[in-house]
Amino acid sequence: MPHQVALTFEDGVTKVIKVDDYETIMDASYKARINIPSDCRDGACGTCKSFCESGEFDPGDFIEDALTDEEFEKGYILTCQTMPESDMAVNIPATSESAKTSASSYTSRITQLDRHSETTMSFTLEIDKRSELAYLPGQYVNLKIPGANVERSYSFSSGPNTEAASFMVRTAPKGAMSEYLRDRAEVGDEITLSGPFGSFFLRDPKRPLLLLLAGGTGLAPLLSILEKLSENPPEHAVHLVYGVTREEDIVGLEWIEEYKAKLPNFTWDYIASEEGTSAPHTGYVTQIIEPGHLNDGDVDIYLCGPPLMVNAVAKWLETEGIEPANFYFERFAPKEKTGGDPETGAPASSEDVAESGDSMSKSEAVSSMETGRLSFAKEDSFAQLDARMGLELAITELMMPKITDEQVKNLRRLAEATADCVSGTEVKKPEDFVRYNEEFHEYLFTVSNNPSLLESYRRLDLSDQMEATFESGTVIFDRVIQDHLDFVEAFENKNVERARDVIMAHARDAKETMEGAIDKKESE
Repeated sequence: MPHQVALTFEDGVTKVIKVDDYETIMDASYKARINIPSDCRDGACGTCKSFCESGEFDPGDFIEDALTDEEFEKGYILTCQTMPESDMAVNIPATSESAKTSASSYTSRITQLDRHSETTMSFTLEIDKRSELAYLPGQYVNLKIPGANVERSYSFSSGPNTEAASFMVRTAPKGAMSEYLRDRAEVGDEITLSGPFGSFFLRDPKRPLLLLLAGGTGLAPLLSILEKLSENPPEHAVHLVYGVTREEDIVGLEWIEEYKAKLPNFTWDYIASEEGTSAPHTGYVTQIIEPGHLNDGDVDIYLCGPPLMVNAVAKWLETEGIEPANFYFERFAPKEKTGGDPETGAPASSEDVAESGDSMSKSEAVSSMETGRLSFAKEDSFAQLDARMGLELAITELMMPKITDEQVKNLRRLAEATADCVSGTEVKKPEDFVRYNEEFHEYLFTVSNNPSLLESYRRLDLSDQMEATFESGTVIFDRVIQDHLDFVEAFENKNVERARDVIMAHARDAKETMEGAIDKKESE
């Protein structure tokens, strides 16, 4: 039976391919007309090196120059050699455009409209060529709103093997989708959709516990995940916590309850932040998460909700000293980015993309809905630093021959800006240091005129990890500021070897700083 492999590209596009037994990911990709990076196809060059997020596989044969033992232990694979033994999720170090693929478009019609309350509606679509739409439970698509010529992003609430596609939408006084659903939508209306998108999707469950956290209509993708799980119920426990604000936001309880019969080890609870509702608890989702739901960190967490909720849960876990094995999230976009829609992401307009230059990533252009994986492990910080080092070595080789005098001056100005944030070996202005340090390390990528390298750099979340761990008094290695200045001097002198030495030494010492900062946080 073929295995489903999700290929997630750097611009947010995810393509699902079917890979037969004893077939490599690369061969199956080419059959699907997806040209993922390749060169030798013999496990000798490393061009197709990608990161495996989940799944079982036969790694095939390869040499040390193509993939080291350390890289393999961290989760890297060679797609030209890897043969799946289960469903897999793989991050491809390329854009969908460079892979000669893209999100697909589909025509659909509304077959059902349901108003659950003053704040929530759901609708169901019959999609032409439904068999060609392959998505993973938790992902979203962009919907073109009839009569408005704008798009909004919504997660499927139906499972990927369900014929009809369903969505749950929060309605508001303003907002393109809200106004359409409330005032004009009718059964039979034609809607164009494109996708799927997003890295928020169910991985092959490996932990003894799965914790699902929903805020408002963030319940939608978790219903899709529950539907997928019910097709082959896992032996481990699944617990859902559903948080809302007001009485009118409490919808879908009967849908959740149905999964108690479909999933033998499924439990759930819900809570409202306002007093006086019919919810059994008052407050926030973290108040009804019990120690048993966290399993001392041996748990996979999937959270979908507004930014404040995602951030609050992450902070609460840190305060409780819990490091989940995996923490996947989807954050709704801010209202100002979605024309008033409070719980959607909107693709950027062509005008905004044109005006932004390099300041907008390709994933932001697809949608302002944010998906990702939060990590708490030191090993992840080390891997991020290694990845940054590799990218900086590449950008140095690229930019050294062509950097302008004005760009070198700007690089020096950014290097000097970090100096005011450090006193001796301690960070004295952590927020300013993280910001200026990020601007310094990113600068060469922004002026390189190389979208792939810039996008790869922006996929790193080192600045987020530093922001979460650095505080006033954090001990930092004593040459951090001098390293920045030495790097600039290497560019002034066109000394690429000196620049490379500084980059590698800087990465090594930065690991010690991050390790110390994380250990200090854990001990507080």
